[in-house]
Amino acid sequence: MVMSTRPLISDQEADVLAGALRRRSLLGASVAAGGIMAMPVGAFAAASAPEAEITVDQARTAPIPIIIPNFGGGLGEKIAEVLTNDLNNTGLFKVMPGSTTSGTPDFATSKSMGAHAQVTGSVSGGGSSVRVEMRLWDVLSHQQIQGTAYTTSAANWRRIAHIVGDVIYQRMLGEKGYFDTRIAFISRSGPRGHQRTRLAVMDQDGANARMLTTGKWLTLTPRFSPVKDQIAFMSYANNRPRVYLFDLTSGRQQILGEFEGISFAPRFSPDGRSVVLSVTRNGGSDLYIVDLASGSRRQITSSGAIDTSPCFSPDGSQIVFNSDRGGSPQIYIMPASGGGARRISYGQGTYGSPVWSPRGDLIAFTRIAEGMFSLGVMAPDGTGERIMTQGFTVESPSFCPNGRVLAYCRQSRAGAGGAGFSSTIGMVDITGFNDRVLPTPEAASDPAWSPLNG
Repeated sequence: MVMSTRPLISDQEADVLAGALRRRSLLGASVAAGGIMAMPVGAFAAASAPEAEITVDQARTAPIPIIIPNFGGGLGEKIAEVLTNDLNNTGLFKVMPGSTTSGTPDFATSKSMGAHAQVTGSVSGGGSSVRVEMRLWDVLSHQQIQGTAYTTSAANWRRIAHIVGDVIYQRMLGEKGYFDTRIAFISRSGPRGHQRTRLAVMDQDGANARMLTTGKWLTLTPRFSPVKDQIAFMSYANNRPRVYLFDLTSGRQQILGEFEGISFAPRFSPDGRSVVLSVTRNGGSDLYIVDLASGSRRQITSSGAIDTSPCFSPDGSQIVFNSDRGGSPQIYIMPASGGGARRISYGQGTYGSPVWSPRGDLIAFTRIAEGMFSLGVMAPDGTGERIMTQGFTVESPSFCPNGRVLAYCRQSRAGAGGAGFSSTIGMVDITGFNDRVLPTPEAASDPAWSPLNG
C-alpha cells in the first residue's frame, strides 16, 4: 500500500478531486411523533429516585449484571430480545434471563444469581393499542429505580425496546443512552471496481434497513440533520457531483446550492440551520457555509490548498477540518466565522476525517502511518491522542449522541479481481473497548449517526 499525501477522504472523493485538479418515511423523530405515550407507574418519583452509583469506566471493567425477563407472550419476548441485545452490545452490561414477572421481584433469588439490577414488565392489549410496562429495580437495596408505561401501536414494539434500553442505561450509568437512534450509511453491492451505491438508513442495531436511492448514481458521505428528518449527502446524479438534501418524510431530494465547482463533504451546524461543505476551486477546495433558509453562502477558507471534511464544534463556534496547506494532510481548527486556523495534529503520518464529539471533549480522526490506517481521538487542543482500532482501511468516524461510541467504516484489502474485499460498519467505544461489526444487508460504508429520535 503506497502512502500518499492526499487528504484522508474516501477513494471516490479522491477521484472527484483528482478530476478537478486535472481540469484545474421512516419513523418519526420524537416519541410523540412516533405515536408513543409514556407515563410513570408505581412508586417511582423522579425527585427521590436514587442516583446512578456506577460510572461508565467502572462498567467497562465490570459489566453490570442485570436480569431481563420475557415481558410476556410473543411480543413481550421480542421486546426482551431487542432490549437484551442493546444492553449486551455496549459491553457495559451482563444480561441474564429471568422468569416473567410484572410485580416485585424475588430479591433473594436475584441476588443469589449475582444480579445488581432487575427489570420486570408486561405487555397488554394488541393491534392498534398496546401497553408496555417496565420497572427497574436495585436488587441490593430492594428499591424500584424507575417505573414507566408506554402506550402505542404494536408496530412500534422495537422502538419501545430501544426506549426502555435508554432509560435503563441512563438510570444505571448516569448518562443518556443512544439506542433509540438511526444510522445513515452507503449500502454497497457488486464487484469491487463497479459497486452500486445506495443511500440507506437503519436502526442503530442494524434492523429496519431501508434503501433511499436506487443506485443509479454514485452516492457518498451521508450526514443527519440534528433537528429534522433530513440527510445531506453527495450524489453524482446526472454526472455532476454535488451535495443534496434528502427529506426522510417525503422522499424528496434537492440540490444544496449551485457552485461552479464540485461540492462535497457536507456537515450540518448544531442548530441545523446551515451546512458547511467543501467546493473545488482553482486546483484545490475551499470551505463554504450555506444557510438553509435563504440559500445564501459564505466562503470561510481560501488557502489555495485542499480544505475538506469540515465539522462544527457542538456549540457551533468552531470548525475542525482537514487540510494539506502545510504540505501534508493534517487537522486544523478555525472560528466558524472564518479567520486564522491552527494545526492540532502533530503525530506521525497524515490525518483526516475529523469529527467533533457531541460532548465537545474529543475529536475523532483517521490517521495513515507506516502502511496502516488507524482510528483515534484527541482533545481539541491536539493533546491526549490515542488509537482505538487499526486496519487496512478504517475511516469515516461518527459519534453516537452521548459521545461514548464511534461508528466507522472498515475495509479489507482486495486481491486479484477484487477477491477478498469487504466493507463493513464497525462500532467501538472511545477507549478502544468493545470493537465489533454491525450487521447490514449488504456491504456498507460511510456511517453517520442520527440524534436521539425522541
